[in-house]
Amino acid sequence: MTPRGLTPNVNCEHIMNRKADPVSSRSSPLAMTALAFASLLCTAAFAAGPVAPAKPAAAPAATPPVTATPPVAAQVSKAPASITPQNAQYTGPTEVAPSLRLTVGKTALIRLPADAARLSVGNPDIADVMLINPKEVYLLGRKIGSTNVFVWTKGGPTTIMDVVVGVDTATLKSRLNEFIPSETSVTVESLGDSVVLGGRVSDPMKVQRLVALAEVYGGGKKVVNLLRVEGSQQVMLEVKVAEVSKTLLDKLGAQLNATRSIGNTRFTLLTQLLTGAAGSLTAARASGSTALSLDAEVRNGLVKILAEPTIMAMSGQEGAFLAGGKIFIPVPQSGASGAATVTLEEKEFGVGLRFTPTLLEDGLINLRVTPEVSELSQVGTTVRTGGQTTVLPTITTRRASTTVQLRDGESFAIGGLIKSNVTEAVKAFPVLGEVPVLGALFRSSEFQTDRSELLFIVTPRLVKPLPQDYALPTDSFIQPSRSEFFLGGRLEGEAKPQASEPLAAQPGAQPGGFQLK
Repeated sequence: MTPRGLTPNVNCEHIMNRKADPVSSRSSPLAMTALAFASLLCTAAFAAGPVAPAKPAAAPAATPPVTATPPVAAQVSKAPASITPQNAQYTGPTEVAPSLRLTVGKTALIRLPADAARLSVGNPDIADVMLINPKEVYLLGRKIGSTNVFVWTKGGPTTIMDVVVGVDTATLKSRLNEFIPSETSVTVESLGDSVVLGGRVSDPMKVQRLVALAEVYGGGKKVVNLLRVEGSQQVMLEVKVAEVSKTLLDKLGAQLNATRSIGNTRFTLLTQLLTGAAGSLTAARASGSTALSLDAEVRNGLVKILAEPTIMAMSGQEGAFLAGGKIFIPVPQSGASGAATVTLEEKEFGVGLRFTPTLLEDGLINLRVTPEVSELSQVGTTVRTGGQTTVLPTITTRRASTTVQLRDGESFAIGGLIKSNVTEAVKAFPVLGEVPVLGALFRSSEFQTDRSELLFIVTPRLVKPLPQDYALPTDSFIQPSRSEFFLGGRLEGEAKPQASEPLAAQPGAQPGGFQLK
């Protein structure tokens, strides 16, 4: 049968059969173009309907004209040409199959439930598709991307299947399990040309190792890190600072004023070797010709410092703490015009702490800690400028810095910070000050000893939720009543004893306290 508009030399059934042949689909591009154009003409001719046969010239008038019945292909000609060809052997509904994931460079084999007559792939650069036999389809992943495959069956449904080609995530997952077998909940997926890691891990060190292994396996491909770390990622640091400082100061000074007259000559001996001590002793003759003054002082000092700062920080973040104050020290500077100006520079003192925790594997905590204790010195720095004397404050600082690895609740101590200073000063009158015993009247002696010892005890702990029945320092405070405050002088009231509730009678108990069993 020849459709309308085509010459008898065009065989549409032969054209449609060659187009459905898998071997013909791999012909040259020019032949494929000609075949597609001829198939389009056949499709349009079938849609227009067949041509009725010509009437014979000498037909009897009583014989009715014969009309040809349209073929079955004309009844399904309204189906879209991109899904179902205009041929009776490809009729049927369209189904969407589950998507298929392929790996670049690897193949897959799909078994069909019915015989396939024709198949087509959207992008041959992404995947190669070949119909080995009517019920088996061979696929090869060539490049990362996605496409789809159409499979037509004779008299059955047309199947559409999406094909996604990505990196080899299964092999990467198995290699990660070999290197880090403890992390079994890690998932590996491909997104475009990137690798996506997901799931939960036990510590941050595992995250770094998994990402590094995935980057090496991917050969420079981007790795998206969606891993989540289980457990607490905050570290609380408890620091105890203990310091004992002792000071011993001894002072002894003398001042002698003696006047003698021999004839018309008057001799005066004057020594001013006082130390400015707190105690003094003076002896003088009634005539006032001789006066002797002694000053002496013994000073013992003891300083005890105990601080227990507590601070929290995230893993990898720095935390700082300071319990103390600030002072402003004048600093002279020269201006642009050459005039001297004085600016105030801020200085901090007290008990300070800086630390940076990092959570490692197996519960280890890498801790970089820098504790510091500073205080204002009792003796300042004397500065003389322009005939004026200024005493500037001085800050004494003790600082330690170290890096250790501990577990939750373990402590380490930084000790050995011992300071021992001995200061001796002697001022004497020449020659007379060197005389034994009596030379003490002609000299001034000062002896000072400073000893201090500092100890730091550091304990890191993983932060845990606080229980609901936690206690506060103010819970035990009881406000005093008026009589307790005014008459008794109490700043806190006394706790009233709580009345004990009577015990419920137990079954079987006797009045005498005996219990029958």
